[in-house]
Amino acid sequence: MAEFELIQDYFSGLSQPDSQVVLGVGDDCALLQPPAGKRLAMTMDTLIAGRHFLSADHPSGIGYKSLAVNLSDLAAMGAQPAWALLSISLPQIDHSWLEAFVSGFVTLMREQGVQLVGGDTCQGALSITWQLTGFIEPGQEMRRSAARPGDAIYVTGTLGDAALALEMKRAGQDPGELEQRLTRPVPRVEEGRRLGAAGVRSCIDISDGLVADLGHICKQSGCAARVHLNRLPVSPRVRQYLQEGGDFRPVVAGGDDYELCFTASPDSVAHLQDMPVTRIGEILPGEGVELLDGSGNALPLPPAWEHFAS
Repeated sequence: MAEFELIQDYFSGLSQPDSQVVLGVGDDCALLQPPAGKRLAMTMDTLIAGRHFLSADHPSGIGYKSLAVNLSDLAAMGAQPAWALLSISLPQIDHSWLEAFVSGFVTLMREQGVQLVGGDTCQGALSITWQLTGFIEPGQEMRRSAARPGDAIYVTGTLGDAALALEMKRAGQDPGELEQRLTRPVPRVEEGRRLGAAGVRSCIDISDGLVADLGHICKQSGCAARVHLNRLPVSPRVRQYLQEGGDFRPVVAGGDDYELCFTASPDSVAHLQDMPVTRIGEILPGEGVELLDGSGNALPLPPAWEHFAS
């Protein structure tokens, strides 16, 4: 099968011309018409076999997660997803693998109103890159640089499930229901849009672990954060793990949560009453992230995920 036959068979049908997608998959460029008055939010992530997933992982899970982690970035900005470009390198053309891979992301793409408008395919080590574009109302974007002392710190969902699942798999144990959080994280797109509309101005998605990602907000905002370990929302399985061994690393430094961590001013807090979020700390003058136990004692910060670690 030639490259253009591969594109025609697996990807061309994922682009439907409309008033915004003037020209989609199949030409040198896509032609797109942004809606009037909206800003474009753009993001891109690459996932590499052996680094971000295992080559032996099921291709439908790889397809789903590769798109979900990019949608999570748009969620952190408060944007509505719209268009996607996909670049994938494959060791060889494997039809059953490709069918499962595409099926893994198609449902999520349709749920979020995303159209695939172009990309690239080539032969090489398995690597997947998505570039996503979304729309956002001017003034409703959430930035890492907008936290201020006096803000409260919140997170969506629960933390540590994916990291614990990965540890269990590496140890040859069955993670059970936790594996879904590792392989099929739910991008918090609707929550992100609601937060931006409610006046929240500082947010990040938790991909590298709570402490590391909250640290990015602190650095870019020129402030400090205090986090209370006993306030962090965890699932029953993670709570059991904490009670058995006291190892809190998966919750604060494990990564792969893809929940939103955001800061909210007193004016914004009133709009969050009906949202399933948890207050975990506060923004203070200073720098860095401080982690406190239930007695108010400072805890050592676990090392964060390092993308270029050997």
